[in-house]
Amino acid sequence: MTTLEAVRPRSGSHEAGLTASVLLAVAALIVTVISLCATAIGGVRQPLIALAFGVFIGVGAFLRLRLPGDREVWPVATAGALAYSVLPWFGGVKAEHAAYQAVTVTAVAMVLGMIPHVIASRLPALDLVSRQILSVALAAFLFRPLWVYAQGQSFPAWQISLIMVAVCILALLADAVMASVVRAAKTRAPFLRTLGDELQAGLGLNSAVAATAVMISMTSSAMAYWSLPVFALQMVLVQVAFKRYAMIRSTYRQTIRALSRVTEVGGYTETGHARRVCDISLAVGREMGMAETDLLNLEYAALMHDIGQLSLDDPIPGGATVVAAPYQQRQIAEKGADVIVQTGVLDEVARIVRHIPDPYRRPQEAADLSVPLGSRIIRAVNAFDDLVGGSLEGSRRYEALERLRLGMVYDFDPKVVETLSRIVERNTSFAM
Repeated sequence: MTTLEAVRPRSGSHEAGLTASVLLAVAALIVTVISLCATAIGGVRQPLIALAFGVFIGVGAFLRLRLPGDREVWPVATAGALAYSVLPWFGGVKAEHAAYQAVTVTAVAMVLGMIPHVIASRLPALDLVSRQILSVALAAFLFRPLWVYAQGQSFPAWQISLIMVAVCILALLADAVMASVVRAAKTRAPFLRTLGDELQAGLGLNSAVAATAVMISMTSSAMAYWSLPVFALQMVLVQVAFKRYAMIRSTYRQTIRALSRVTEVGGYTETGHARRVCDISLAVGREMGMAETDLLNLEYAALMHDIGQLSLDDPIPGGATVVAAPYQQRQIAEKGADVIVQTGVLDEVARIVRHIPDPYRRPQEAADLSVPLGSRIIRAVNAFDDLVGGSLEGSRRYEALERLRLGMVYDFDPKVVETLSRIVERNTSFAM
């Protein structure tokens, strides 16, 4: 096992994330079993309508989408399930299905829609299925009683529409909260920060999902079955647009990772150095509560932090900038930042790289708050990897951490060093 593998989330964080996913799965299973039993006892109301929405949801479950940040979503299925949960009328007839039938139709349709993926060994994340069922259950068990009450009180159509919108938004917020719990448990990131990232990442797509669900429910009274293919096509087009965006982001990241290996191929740095610094920096950044957009900039800066070494006439032995003279460290950072800024879209990444040589504070001065947190993280992690490399010797890691702690007076941010120490020490492969 390499140093790179050792700092990735292991035992504790993996078990915490799995525990959170299992708890959600158990809750979803209980809700599903109760709903199935209730549906079996009471029978399926308006079966043709249930079948139509079931097909809509099943197709949506098959059209799964992976977004940046390792997020799996199925917007078409979610829109269909929420629409069925808040459906008041269909083809001029009152929708008579109960909340438990909405959960049953959603669960059965999702299982059928996932069968091709299961056959191809592309299983969805455990928490994805659980969150879908629980959020739909929340929407159905909130709206169906409210719909009965609204009918009794003769609510106007606009008030019922507001209730539908509010219920869909609450269901999607609940989904974001559950996703944040699982992600925070897996990455050890602060929950509120993770929740903010989830809300920001899903804002555009979830807005489209909620709007489509409400539009299907509102137009089904007049359009009946035609409302489903019309709005399904709309959601498919939205999903295609987001998929194209995700592919561009993935290609962009792969290109930067390939460029980061130029210094390794040229013999300026050790093999795997940029990747190790990147992965360890991201672990530190997550635990320190950095936002997802800041983590993306941190990733790019960590991958390209040594690209300025290509400007050196004589390579530094082993590429270890921690032993280089301050003027060389500054030259490497400046040249690297100048190259990065030429892209025209990575100005913040260039700023992070430019400030990497800056110490945490200078003698007789307070901490320099103008130095970005990303720069402080990469400075400490780069020094650690320069001292350790791919070595598995516990004593070498211990000495590297001690050297960083000694440098906390001026060179390294104490909070960064302490976070790095916790990450290193709690991994079994780093046990002293």
